[in-house]
Amino acid sequence: MAENLNVVRGCSVQCLSSESHLQELCRIQHVCCTSLGVNRKNICNFVVEYLCDYKRVQDEELYLVKWKGYPDSECSWEPRHHLKCFNLLKQFHRDLERELLRRAKAAGNTTSKKAIARCPRRLDSSLSHHVVLKAKQRQRLRLWEQQLNAKRAHPGLILVENEVDLEGPPKDFMYINEYRVGEGLTITQSAVGCKCWDCFTDEQGCCPGGFQHKFAYNEDGQVKIKPGFPIYECNSFCRCGPSCPNRVVQKGIQYKFCIFRTADGRGWGVRTLEKIRKNSFVMEYVGEIITSDEAERRGQIYDRQGATYLFDLDYVEDVYTVDAARYGNISHFVNHSCRPNLQVYNVFIDNQDERLPRIAFFATRTIRTGEELTFDYNMHVDPVDVESTKMDSNFGLAGLTGSPKKRIRVECKCGSNKCRKYLF
Repeated sequence: MAENLNVVRGCSVQCLSSESHLQELCRIQHVCCTSLGVNRKNICNFVVEYLCDYKRVQDEELYLVKWKGYPDSECSWEPRHHLKCFNLLKQFHRDLERELLRRAKAAGNTTSKKAIARCPRRLDSSLSHHVVLKAKQRQRLRLWEQQLNAKRAHPGLILVENEVDLEGPPKDFMYINEYRVGEGLTITQSAVGCKCWDCFTDEQGCCPGGFQHKFAYNEDGQVKIKPGFPIYECNSFCRCGPSCPNRVVQKGIQYKFCIFRTADGRGWGVRTLEKIRKNSFVMEYVGEIITSDEAERRGQIYDRQGATYLFDLDYVEDVYTVDAARYGNISHFVNHSCRPNLQVYNVFIDNQDERLPRIAFFATRTIRTGEELTFDYNMHVDPVDVESTKMDSNFGLAGLTGSPKKRIRVECKCGSNKCRKYLF
């Protein structure tokens, strides 16, 4: 049974149903309820759930309507002027137009797009079936979007969009905000912190200085150290507060992102809905922490599937791996590019075990609104010093000990002018 109980205005009895659902039930049963605001004037105001079909009879446009709260058997044909659901009407015709264009392209039809997309007087059964499937898919995606946002612990909002195919939400994926520790593993938390009053000016006494490293950020929170150097942020034992300039990654995702279906066969991707400045923190790569032995076993399975979500944590030694296949955040959906706009950094906050860094993505350049986010699955950094050699990610090779020549080669579809043709 659900634990969250909704209390209807003016009622003293708790109810498992929402207020809107109770209003629908009242209208179905033709019952007026003062507490729910259902009266004789609005009892017949039914809600359109989605549109199922279309036809033109003489000069009148008619739509087959699926009413919210009613079974499919109660769908009814309604004239256009009866319907006040402008967005649903617009979406119906957009779905119809895209499907008509897709079919014309598959058939090699060279007629102009405008002529192809013109709505026919009647839809054949396959077309009406398609728009219903799209409407139901959109409902599932909206529900998934709500679930993702309910689970996120960061300010950045998550949207979901699929205007390419009928693929719905992934079936076996759970959104998490931080590492999930695998069976038999433990992470030791830090027991000490810095005593700074002003971490930005006291670099030597702050956390980075305590580990003989430079302060990672400028006054705007942008990373200023080169890739390959670790980032040591202040932790829960530090004297400084949440406004400390050495607390960036731990504040979580700050930007609004959209998980979208790519049109070129790369599955899901992520685009930013806000401009991101160069060197700004974008997101963490989180998942399940497993041993390298377990990663090798899973890697063989993922390799046969032609995809992997394994990320070796090999900053000092290859002991642990992050597996984001089942448990992860929005980074689970970020695609590869041979010319990426995200760069990987190793970050240490509440855990100082160098075998278990947090993996943070920072923008390599200014990223425009609407641009897809990408990182290099086989990223290598310039050898600035001995530290930088620890940062080679080998994302695509994680957990796999065999020669790459013996593996199934996966074609790269990033489309950049520096494409290496294969992911791994």
